[in-house]
Amino acid sequence: MEDNSYIRFDWAMKHMLREKSNFEILEGLISVLLGEDVRIEEILESESNQDNDSDKFNRVDIKAKNSKGHIIIVEVQLTRQLYYLQRILFGTCKAITEHMSLGDKYDKVKKVYSISLLYCEFGEGDDYVYHGTTVFKGLHTGTDLIIRTKEDGVIIPHLPGEVFPEYYLLRVNAYDKIPDTPLEEWMTYLKTGKVKEDTRVPGLQRVREKLRVLSMTKEERESYERHLDNLMVQNDVLDVARQEGRDEGLAEGRTIGIAEGRAEGIAEEKMNVARNLISLGLPDETIQAATQLSLQIISELRMELQ
Repeated sequence: MEDNSYIRFDWAMKHMLREKSNFEILEGLISVLLGEDVRIEEILESESNQDNDSDKFNRVDIKAKNSKGHIIIVEVQLTRQLYYLQRILFGTCKAITEHMSLGDKYDKVKKVYSISLLYCEFGEGDDYVYHGTTVFKGLHTGTDLIIRTKEDGVIIPHLPGEVFPEYYLLRVNAYDKIPDTPLEEWMTYLKTGKVKEDTRVPGLQRVREKLRVLSMTKEERESYERHLDNLMVQNDVLDVARQEGRDEGLAEGRTIGIAEGRAEGIAEEKMNVARNLISLGLPDETIQAATQLSLQIISELRMELQ
């Protein structure tokens, strides 16, 4: 293992970054991304904080509250998931409602930032970071709507973006640059696990101190290496299943005519991919994400193969 190799961010999120002494690492990433100084006050209960390394298809997330009372959700997504946008929308709505008490007024609604580190194919675009906000534009004038509210006896103007959730999608695998900015240095670490020796980027200095692979205990190294092996197996399984299904589906399609065969071939490809994944023992949700077939069809295929 190279001396300048550092622990993958997803493993660190699950095992290390929830400790208060390591908040500075997560604060650095968020600060660089949002362009403002962020201090984490506490780590909130997370819905997928699983310590089972055999669950290699599990996403990893951290939910934190900063010094302003904003909720920040940072998650790593390792495999493509069907309806991903709907799921992160649900996650932000859930975070808002979970942190309100019964009878609270709407001024208790918290601003939520959702940050997704995507290590899977996701959408099409020519950038590696995308930012989504809610804005209200005049239909005819194109101007922003400004809302004025009374706070402590003073009328304060607000844009909707100051209240509604914001979304950041970091397409890690789409990043392919020599780092020149703080964000690019973070993207380099997220993709390659490498950090510049002379880095001054917030959070990455702490990575060099706390997340060096060679500093791990024997038990930590063994757990970490199992995690890496699981990821490699996961990716190989999905790639092979897709390719085999594609080949079988296209071969089937060639026998029934060009136009009709293309449609049948695509459908048969998905079915063959699903059969291969079922035979490998993968869960229905993972198969759905890989094939975009319905859970009902996957269940029928599973019964067919029994």
